[in-house]
Amino acid sequence: MDTQAVIKNLHPLEIKVLRTFSTKDGLTSELLQKELGYKEGHANQAFSWLSGKNLAVVAERKPHTYFEITDFGKNYAKEGTPEERIVNFLKEKGPQALPQIAAALNIENKDVGSAFGQLSKEKVLQMDAEKKAAYTGNPLPKRIEIAKNLLDRAAKAENSCLDQDNLNEEEKAVIATLAKKRGAADSPFKIIERETVVYNLTADAEVIAKALKDAGVTGEETGMLTSKMLATGEWKNTTFRGYNIAIPPARIIPGRTNAYVSFLESVKDKLVSIGFEEYDGPLVETEFWNCDALFMPQFHAARDIHDVYSIKNPTHAKKIEEPYLSNVAAVHKDGGNTGSRGWNYAFDKDFTRHLILRSQGTVLSAHKLASKPKIPGKYFGIARCFRYDKVDATHLSDFYQTEGIVLGEEVNLKTLLGFLEMFAVEIAGATEVKYVPGYFPFTEPSVEVHIKHPVLGWFELGGSGIFRPEVTKAMGIDCPVLAWGIGIDRMALMALGLNDLRELFSTDIEQVRLRKARY
Repeated sequence: MDTQAVIKNLHPLEIKVLRTFSTKDGLTSELLQKELGYKEGHANQAFSWLSGKNLAVVAERKPHTYFEITDFGKNYAKEGTPEERIVNFLKEKGPQALPQIAAALNIENKDVGSAFGQLSKEKVLQMDAEKKAAYTGNPLPKRIEIAKNLLDRAAKAENSCLDQDNLNEEEKAVIATLAKKRGAADSPFKIIERETVVYNLTADAEVIAKALKDAGVTGEETGMLTSKMLATGEWKNTTFRGYNIAIPPARIIPGRTNAYVSFLESVKDKLVSIGFEEYDGPLVETEFWNCDALFMPQFHAARDIHDVYSIKNPTHAKKIEEPYLSNVAAVHKDGGNTGSRGWNYAFDKDFTRHLILRSQGTVLSAHKLASKPKIPGKYFGIARCFRYDKVDATHLSDFYQTEGIVLGEEVNLKTLLGFLEMFAVEIAGATEVKYVPGYFPFTEPSVEVHIKHPVLGWFELGGSGIFRPEVTKAMGIDCPVLAWGIGIDRMALMALGLNDLRELFSTDIEQVRLRKARY
């Protein structure tokens, strides 16, 4: 053993233990706390370090049981146990029905029933001819007095605990009926089982302790030079600990915003900077706003149970706002006042109240159209959506969309393509973009924008179009409205240099720390 090397690597917590105790002493955490003033954590750390250097070994492990009083028990200590209170109540008021006792003493019926059952066995209480609980005049059993004493002692104890080793046999028997190991919220005591570990210093520890004494190392050496010590000159009379410059410094991890969150905020900032106003809405929606208001027929495939998640309780909203319900129902039936022929079916006003998790961001646009937006006006939202889908590199069942609408008499398809290019090039960072004709029940014409990822190749970024009159007129809007729903998760793939959507929600904290946005 290289004594000098060991001494250089000793912490003051270890040095004090080595200088204070010998190989004959049985060392415990409690002993170090009492003799050296250590906190429990410091004592355990000292043992861990000494064991790692083969200067201490485990000599014995002693299991130990404590009973910790719960809030339930503290209330018993203050007001009395249910049995004690019931007996005192019946002494004062005379025979009473069990529900009356429960109401008067604010004790649950089950607890009154249990207490009465036990006390009747012990002939302290009985049920009279009128089916009322009555006091027999017999003294309270000794266990109640013991329980009261145990509760009082625990409530007054510094750590709110009773040590099983300090209880006599009668007390152990009583406390066993009052304590639980788990689920102790409705029990006066909680059982806590701990293990006391006893350590012994090794022969090597004696050698190190002698070397420490010869070198005059006490463990009281200062490990830090402070500005106060420099100002007062105190450092001149201070003994400092050795400093090992070969030890690598501690890693400092500064806090920073998650890269994907920063990306989402950058998208918001960019849209707001060009005049857009943000909107939002609830995660739980009705079929009405999620689909019906968007001119999606109630028999459309998108209504299939595999495409949306239904709410179990409650299953339906109480009502749908008017006049939107009537307007949309008319549009679906025969086109209403839109000039359309509609879908030619009887609109189901009960089905439209069905509650689901929002499956698309366009529901926010439907709400915005009904809120009397400004014309001309530009609005956007970032919506978390839920849709049953096979999860892979470009698909998630829980995803985000950036949704937007632009209202105005002068807007057209060319205006829409300009916005799509901004998303694809300026926000996603794509260099190759193409537009593909698409179909959506609520827009005409409809356009899909695709971008090329360096690894994943071409994929759809999102859909867009100009809202059909069946959507806008039912909401009281009579001008062209551009609309888009872009997969902002997919934009982040390009912007953050990722190859899989699942990496955006990684649990690998190191990868998250290293990830940086372009912005």
